Amino acid sequence: MNLPRPHWVGVAAGLSLAAALIASTMLVTSAWLRIAESQNITVTGSARKMVHSDLIIWRGSFSVEGATLLEAQRGLKRDLEKVEAFLAAKSFTNFSTSPISIQELRSRQKTEDGSFQDKAAGFRLSQSVELRSPEVERTLQLSRDSTSLVELGVVFATGAPEFIYTKAGEAKVEMLAEATKDARARAEQIAGQGGRRVDHLRSARMGVFQITPLHSLQTSWEGLNDTSSLEKTVSAVVTATFAMK
Repeated sequence: MNLPRPHWVGVAAGLSLAAALIASTMLVTSAWLRIAESQNITVTGSARKMVHSDLIIWRGSFSVEGATLLEAQRGLKRDLEKVEAFLAAKSFTNFSTSPISIQELRSRQKTEDGSFQDKAAGFRLSQSVELRSPEVERTLQLSRDSTSLVELGVVFATGAPEFIYTKAGEAKVEMLAEATKDARARAEQIAGQGGRRVDHLRSARMGVFQITPLHSLQTSWEGLNDTSSLEKTVSAVVTATFAMK
């Protein structure tokens, strides 16, 4: 069906008006989003500091062997007395001992018919001591001096000590504040390039808290709590959002 020319003109005008309204709405919406986004700035700040471990966990173990359980038990008791005397001489009394571990020793012996058979050969008894002390350096010296127990006939072995930083909770709060300051300084630098100024803090979210060996570049999404090194680095990351004016 052919419509009169004036009708087509009206339809075209209506379509143009609708398109203009849609475009205008999109422009206004886009402009509003840009304005809304420009009211905040989100940056990441970080803070690091070196700390010294203030608690050490030191462990040592010793063992004896005997043809009978009673013989091994008596030998272990004598060695325990030597270990306790050694620690007392170094003015360490706040140590603990583990339960005795018993292992039956067996050997393969050839029988008269040429076959082999496992037979009881004795017992090995072992025990360990653990010491927790805030005197880190003195305990390290104790670990070095423990070789004197070997000279007394004690089969004594020490493990690697654990170094703990017990003030991690306080450090976490302190690092949160420092990382937020760093974030603000970064935000001010960025905002200044656009002629804006940073106003108040809207929100802050702390990232993973890390305690790593000094100068280490280790990181973990779950956080690290190093116990292998005496000197450590505590680090924190904060994502902060600031209002702008």
